[in-house]
Amino acid sequence: MMRESRQGGGLRCEMRNYKAVIQYEGTRYRGWQVQGNTENTIQGKLERVLEKMTGVFQEVDGSGRTDAGVHARGQTANVRLNTDMTEEEICRYLN
Repeated sequence: MMRESRQGGGLRCEMRNYKAVIQYEGTRYRGWQVQGNTENTIQGKLERVLEKMTGVFQEVDGSGRTDAGVHARGQTANVRLNTDMTEEEICRYLN
C-alpha cells in the first residue's frame, strides 16, 4: 500500500517490502539471474512485469539462483513496491 505522510513540509511515500514464493517451469529461460547477454531470465521477466504494473523499475532479489532450463518450486524473492494494490491483486497480476 502507498502511504503518504507529511514531514518537514514535504510529501513522503513509503515503499512496502514484499516476499514472493514462486514456482516456474524454466525450460525456456536462461536461469534466474539477469544477464547482460539475454533478457530471457526469471528475474528479468518478473522485473519487466512489475515495471509494467507500477510504472517504475524495481529490482527483484532472489534467495538463490537456478541455471538455464532448471525448474523451481518454492523459490523465494523479495521486492519493494510503492502501490495501492493489495497482495491478492499483485499476485493475480503476476500470474
